[in-house]
Amino acid sequence: MSEDPSNNSLHNFMLISMPQMEDENFTRSLVYICEHSNKGAMGLVINRTNNIAFTDILPQLDITDSHITNIEQPIFTGGPVQPEHGFVLHTPHSKKQWKSSIRVSEDLCLTTSSDVIDDIAHATGPKHSLIALGYAGWGPGQLEQELVDNAWLCCPFDADIVFNMPAEDRFQAAADLLGIDINLISSKIGHG
Repeated sequence: MSEDPSNNSLHNFMLISMPQMEDENFTRSLVYICEHSNKGAMGLVINRTNNIAFTDILPQLDITDSHITNIEQPIFTGGPVQPEHGFVLHTPHSKKQWKSSIRVSEDLCLTTSSDVIDDIAHATGPKHSLIALGYAGWGPGQLEQELVDNAWLCCPFDADIVFNMPAEDRFQAAADLLGIDINLISSKIGHG
């Protein structure tokens, strides 16, 4: 069950960057919010792939190349914080639990251990997954202020967008959930 943003938590929601977003790390980005409390927020950019191939990360994790089935698995730039660390957003597995895995919602887990990558590589992992390097982080009150400043639009999480849609289509698809053509929103804002 999704949380209601009226309770001031954006946990399990997605953020759509507004055209006036000045931080190049987030221009035209869609961010899934994994955690949001009075201590800050943590999320993953879910619409920006990078040039790192899935097979490039396997040797760094001591995963052998034999019988790799998911070589086309894209790697995402999850955000500017700790870009050397990997995060896997995925659906739960009915029979497996990975070492460093937490439930971020009823239908999603976030795992940071390499055992899930090994299982994804060998087609024994979760049904749906998104691998990201780095994350987006906000200190206490920072995300709230960015929302007041109209830097983001908030929309409900949609698994179909995250797991079944090409990365380049996710940004507008999220805006479509709100009935908005993001390309028609001006980057100029004013307060009359």
